[in-house]
Amino acid sequence: MLILPSKSTIQELNASRRRILTGGGKAVLSAAAIAMLAGCKGNSMAQTNDQSKGDIDILNTALGLEYEGIAAYQAGAESGLLQPAVLKLAVGFQSDHKQHAEALVKAITSMGGTPVQPKTAAEYNFPTSTLHNQTDVLKFAAGLEQGAVSAYKGAIPLFANRDLAGAGASILGSEAMHWAILNSALGVEPPTVAFVS
Repeated sequence: MLILPSKSTIQELNASRRRILTGGGKAVLSAAAIAMLAGCKGNSMAQTNDQSKGDIDILNTALGLEYEGIAAYQAGAESGLLQPAVLKLAVGFQSDHKQHAEALVKAITSMGGTPVQPKTAAEYNFPTSTLHNQTDVLKFAAGLEQGAVSAYKGAIPLFANRDLAGAGASILGSEAMHWAILNSALGVEPPTVAFVS
């Protein structure tokens, strides 16, 4: 069962994801990016070892966040709170996160790095005791997807390898679609601004 985080908890999560991405750790990716990532061994400019290590750290941060998304959607699916159509959507989003994780593992390995491993479900410390209905689960998932969008947005400019930046942008698009669809299901009005921060 999942727990609905407060607005301040979501803000803290987003801030911590940005810190993790800028400091090296784990992160997130999409299906279109899988092919790009698997083939990314470098761009036209030679990378230094420090640049490659930095890119691997960012990819590992993304991988850790993808694992978190997989676990969160699993918890939501197992909560018994989702109607069949919503459960199907959640399982589909989880599949996207699994594809992102596979692509990240391939990219990290191809660059000579060691992929991070997923945590146990208990280690994620999801607020499951606060999830009482489908709306609670959808709000929880939307908060995680919003955090993923923020994490990728922060990570993209940090890549030394511009091919990885492009792949990260592709994944950011996938996460943004997840977030938009979840918000739509919750009846949240789409933003009426040209730029979203």
